[in-house]
Amino acid sequence: MNYTNILQEIYQEIQPYSKMGAPASYIPELQRVNPDRYGICLYTIDRNEYAMGDCDERFSIQSISKVLSLAIGFSRMGDRLWKRIGVEPSGNAFNSIIQLEMEKGIPRNPLINAGALVMTDILLSILSDPEKEYLAFVRQLCGCKDIQYNESMATSERDTGFLNAAIVNMLKYYGNIDNDVERVLSFYFRQCSVEMNCRELSRTFLPFADHTHPFSFGDISLTTSQVKRINAIMQTCGFYDEAGEFSYLVGLPGKSGVGGGIAAICPRKYSVAVWSPRLNAKGNSVMGMKALELLTTKTAISIF
Repeated sequence: MNYTNILQEIYQEIQPYSKMGAPASYIPELQRVNPDRYGICLYTIDRNEYAMGDCDERFSIQSISKVLSLAIGFSRMGDRLWKRIGVEPSGNAFNSIIQLEMEKGIPRNPLINAGALVMTDILLSILSDPEKEYLAFVRQLCGCKDIQYNESMATSERDTGFLNAAIVNMLKYYGNIDNDVERVLSFYFRQCSVEMNCRELSRTFLPFADHTHPFSFGDISLTTSQVKRINAIMQTCGFYDEAGEFSYLVGLPGKSGVGGGIAAICPRKYSVAVWSPRLNAKGNSVMGMKALELLTTKTAISIF
């Protein structure tokens, strides 16, 4: 497979979409990012890398971090995790509070904000130094020691994160938050603020694609079955109320973030990360979604 030519073809074909959409407006710090950036990196399971565009510029991974939190929580808690969080697609916006009230404080899945806030609460309870241990895990996954939280981004999100504050307080009301709500919010926004570039993000997700090797990083280990289940959740829940559209057009497990990043995996083939800050109405990168659609079309490979 000539991935170099394919990535070049994709770049040319997505140019009509280059001015569509806009960066997330509700996080002031994201408004500082050049909206016309585009980068992509594909990393195969035999450790070959194919990249182009702004693939070395770091951006906040935002909700892509939810997959990494899930990996830690699932490793430590096993199936006990699902007593507090479901595994069903939400069908609603990522920050919806209506469904949470109707379902008495049990989030539909760990990849929407409510589910990630419960996961954050769990990590606060099971990790001795949550911020340090979370960052260490991320660094081990991508093989890069200088991955950091962007404290300015985290502060920006907390200063305007009124809806997330409402969600975590509702979770607390229903007894699904054990720790102090401000502590939960602080750690949650830090996770979202983690910065990576496309090369680093694609390497981070490679262990989810490569079932032939053990998933073991420090004291975080997942069985092959657990990795497959995380992939299943990404497939059905990774793009909020656009998950069905992504499955239909792209056909890969993945996770988006409102920073404009998307990470996806093709089992036993590759991981891929794409970044373009302009978002559609559902909060997903316009050019990123189209690039991945073209990738699976041109390679004729998806999970289906």
